[in-house]
Amino acid sequence: MRMLHTMLRVTDLEKSLAFYQDVLGMKLLRQEDFPGGRFTLAFVGYGEEADHTVLELTYNWDTHEYDMGNAYGHIAIEVDDAYAACDAVRAKGQKVIREAGPMQHGTTVIAFVEDPDGYKIEFIQKS
Repeated sequence: MRMLHTMLRVTDLEKSLAFYQDVLGMKLLRQEDFPGGRFTLAFVGYGEEADHTVLELTYNWDTHEYDMGNAYGHIAIEVDDAYAACDAVRAKGQKVIREAGPMQHGTTVIAFVEDPDGYKIEFIQKS
């Protein structure tokens, strides 16, 4: 067994694709419209689906808002330098919600950013 993907529902596919590609550096791996179901699936990631876990962005054409609830946590991405990663996110006009620095009860350097729908993404600096 292996993990294939995590699915996120997005309210603006173009904004989300721009964030995951232009801000986080992922590639659009595939995208398909399903007119009968009125939704689009877009898969993004850092490598091909055969070898990597990816994100599935689901855009429901008739839904313009979602309730995040209180169960979702975050997606974690390893970065070489969390400080530089935050600077790059901010330089592209996106939101850093926790600046890079050591975690509260440890020494691992982490940071948090937010995608256009408010999903939290944790940067974990390589040790």
